[in-house]
Amino acid sequence: MAQPLTATVNRSGLNKVNNDTGRTAYCGPYILSALTGFPISHVEAEVNRFRRVPCDAKIEGTSAIEVAAAATELGWEMTLIKDFLHLERKQRPTLWNWMQKPRNAWVYYLLAIHRGKQGHWVLVKGVKLCDTYTEGQWQFVCDGPHRGARIMEIYQLRSRG
Repeated sequence: MAQPLTATVNRSGLNKVNNDTGRTAYCGPYILSALTGFPISHVEAEVNRFRRVPCDAKIEGTSAIEVAAAATELGWEMTLIKDFLHLERKQRPTLWNWMQKPRNAWVYYLLAIHRGKQGHWVLVKGVKLCDTYTEGQWQFVCDGPHRGARIMEIYQLRSRG
């Protein structure tokens, strides 16, 4: 009998991403893997199930709705807490500006940021960040690659169990 897939959860809550796909994975599956502890193949299967495409279809971009649906299936609740899309890009706060403001250090925040001309997902908890550019490793935001990136939206993630 097959064993059910379980997440590998780190006691600190900062899970290392397990890219078990054998290929490059993109930011949506990366941040969900870091959040939940599930391998990227399982996260991608959840996104693809929502999309109603084959579970092993390659994912190159995800919307907030797709990330929220997969997060829900993986035991997390995603809530929009701040939207800056109504502002001109240069008026939106940078990741570094946002880090200077008070927030709950024990909560996961999912930020939609500008990365060049495209959007990008980063996961922040406390003073650490994880995404594809950090190769699934948690690193201090002050040492990370996105300090000057402009924020489009901020979501709060909470475990449902």
